[in-house]
Amino acid sequence: MKKIYIVLTYTGTILSKLVKMYTKKEFSHVSIALDEDLEHMYSFGRLYAYNPFLAGFVHEQKDKGTFGRFKKTKTRIYSMQVKDEQYDKVVQIIKGIKENKEEYKFNMIGLFAVAVHLKFRREKSFYCAEFVKYVLEKSKINEDLPELVKPEDFKEIKGLNVEYSGILREYNGY
Repeated sequence: MKKIYIVLTYTGTILSKLVKMYTKKEFSHVSIALDEDLEHMYSFGRLYAYNPFLAGFVHEQKDKGTFGRFKKTKTRIYSMQVKDEQYDKVVQIIKGIKENKEEYKFNMIGLFAVAVHLKFRREKSFYCAEFVKYVLEKSKINEDLPELVKPEDFKEIKGLNVEYSGILREYNGY
């Protein structure tokens, strides 16, 4: 058995405030991490900390990039035990997207469509929650998330354990 980590965050950016206003929930972004120190944490979001208009597949770090810029980013980090073959599949899926990241786009239309209860999917296009859901479904870890998925929906996954709640840059998982 191995662990994966579901990382919910709220940075306070304009987009995160819009998401929070719509969902009326604490967190507006979700990432998946392969290790407890969050060195291998991935999502779809800003490619550059100071440019909210360029977005796509990102390798996130708790104290660099967008999270480094927004130093008071709030987080709740969950862990989940998975079978070795499920973990290996997660790694394989992420590696495949990472190696071909220029083919993948941020699904901005899909993100805003969720706010009006519509699904808008394009091939090789995700917003953060769609990406994490895709990884969990393809690796047979969880197939019960709603079709119109939002970051806070991940809290409902059975078998999650809260590892940390607080300021992201203050997290020290190891």
